[in-house]
Amino acid sequence: MAETLTLTASAARRVALIAQKQAKPPILRLSVEGGGCSGFQYKFDLADMAEGDDSVSETDGVRLIVDPVSLDLVAGSVVDFVESLGGAAFKVENPQAAAGCGCGSSFGI
Repeated sequence: MAETLTLTASAARRVALIAQKQAKPPILRLSVEGGGCSGFQYKFDLADMAEGDDSVSETDGVRLIVDPVSLDLVAGSVVDFVESLGGAAFKVENPQAAAGCGCGSSFGI
Protein backbone atom coordinates (compact mmCIF):
# COMPACT_ATOMS: atom_id res chain seq x y z
CA MET A 1 0.00 0.00 0.00
CA ALA A 2 1.23 3.47 -0.83
CA GLU A 3 2.05 5.89 1.93
CA THR A 4 -1.37 7.22 2.86
CA LEU A 5 -0.76 9.45 5.86
CA THR A 6 1.08 12.74 6.10
CA LEU A 7 2.58 14.32 9.19
CA THR A 8 3.11 18.07 8.71
CA ALA A 9 6.43 19.69 9.65
CA SER A 10 4.66 21.52 12.48
CA ALA A 11 3.32 18.26 13.92
CA ALA A 12 6.71 16.57 13.48
CA ARG A 13 8.42 19.34 15.47
CA ARG A 14 5.88 19.00 18.28
CA VAL A 15 6.22 15.19 18.43
CA ALA A 16 10.02 15.52 18.52
CA LEU A 17 9.78 18.01 21.40
CA ILE A 18 7.38 15.85 23.44
CA ALA A 19 9.42 12.70 22.76
CA GLN A 20 12.63 14.43 23.82
CA LYS A 21 11.05 15.57 27.09
CA GLN A 22 9.87 12.02 27.79
CA ALA A 23 13.14 10.42 26.60
CA LYS A 24 11.29 8.36 24.00
CA PRO A 25 11.85 7.89 20.27
CA PRO A 26 9.98 10.40 18.05
CA ILE A 27 7.21 8.01 16.99
CA LEU A 28 3.56 9.12 17.09
CA ARG A 29 0.86 6.44 17.00
CA LEU A 30 -2.51 7.51 15.62
CA SER A 31 -5.38 5.16 16.34
CA VAL A 32 -9.13 5.34 15.95
CA GLU A 33 -11.52 4.20 18.66
CA GLY A 34 -15.28 3.93 18.80
CA GLY A 35 -16.88 6.80 20.70
CA GLY A 36 -16.79 10.56 20.66
CA CYS A 37 -19.70 12.73 19.61
CA SER A 38 -19.62 11.55 15.97
CA GLY A 39 -19.00 7.81 16.23
CA PHE A 40 -15.20 7.56 16.12
CA GLN A 41 -12.46 9.45 17.90
CA TYR A 42 -8.77 9.95 17.27
CA LYS A 43 -6.21 8.87 19.84
CA PHE A 44 -2.56 9.94 19.88
CA ASP A 45 0.24 8.22 21.82
CA LEU A 46 4.00 8.13 21.71
CA ALA A 47 5.20 4.65 20.73
CA ASP A 48 8.49 2.89 21.36
CA MET A 49 8.44 1.16 17.98
CA ALA A 50 6.22 0.21 15.06
CA GLU A 51 4.48 -3.16 15.05
CA GLY A 52 4.94 -5.48 12.08
CA ASP A 53 1.68 -4.61 10.33
CA ASP A 54 1.68 -0.84 11.03
CA SER A 55 1.68 1.69 8.25
CA VAL A 56 4.61 4.08 8.73
CA SER A 57 5.26 7.51 7.27
CA GLU A 58 8.11 9.83 8.17
CA THR A 59 8.54 13.60 8.24
CA ASP A 60 11.80 15.27 9.34
CA GLY A 61 12.92 12.13 11.20
CA VAL A 62 9.62 11.74 13.08
CA ARG A 63 7.54 8.66 12.34
CA LEU A 64 3.74 8.47 12.25
CA ILE A 65 2.44 4.93 12.68
CA VAL A 66 -1.09 3.57 12.28
CA ASP A 67 -2.48 0.07 12.77
CA PRO A 68 -4.28 -1.58 9.80
CA VAL A 69 -7.80 -1.26 11.25
CA SER A 70 -7.41 2.44 12.02
CA LEU A 71 -5.72 3.00 8.66
CA ASP A 72 -8.93 2.05 6.85
CA LEU A 73 -10.61 4.99 8.60
CA VAL A 74 -7.85 7.59 8.21
CA ALA A 75 -6.25 6.75 4.84
CA GLY A 76 -5.35 9.95 3.01
CA SER A 77 -5.36 12.06 6.17
CA VAL A 78 -2.99 14.83 7.16
CA VAL A 79 -1.95 15.12 10.82
CA ASP A 80 -1.15 18.70 11.79
CA PHE A 81 -0.33 20.55 14.99
CA VAL A 82 -2.38 23.70 15.37
CA GLU A 83 -1.95 26.47 17.91
CA SER A 84 -4.89 28.85 18.33
CA LEU A 85 -6.65 30.92 20.98
CA GLY A 86 -8.53 27.77 21.99
CA GLY A 87 -5.28 25.97 22.76
CA ALA A 88 -2.81 23.76 20.95
CA ALA A 89 -3.65 20.32 19.64
CA PHE A 90 -2.93 17.70 17.04
CA LYS A 91 -5.56 17.84 14.31
CA VAL A 92 -6.47 15.22 11.72
CA GLU A 93 -7.68 16.44 8.34
CA ASN A 94 -9.52 13.32 7.24
CA PRO A 95 -10.96 13.33 3.69
CA GLN A 96 -13.07 10.26 4.55
CA ALA A 97 -14.91 11.92 7.43
CA ALA A 98 -18.49 12.63 6.36
CA ALA A 99 -19.35 14.26 9.68
CA GLY A 100 -17.28 15.96 12.31
CA CYS A 101 -17.76 17.68 15.60
CA GLY A 102 -16.96 21.11 16.94
CA CYS A 103 -14.03 19.87 19.00
CA GLY A 104 -12.39 18.20 15.98
CA SER A 105 -11.46 15.07 17.92
CA SER A 106 -14.21 12.79 16.62
CA PHE A 107 -15.74 12.01 13.24
CA GLY A 108 -18.28 9.91 11.39
CA ILE A 109 -18.05 8.09 8.07
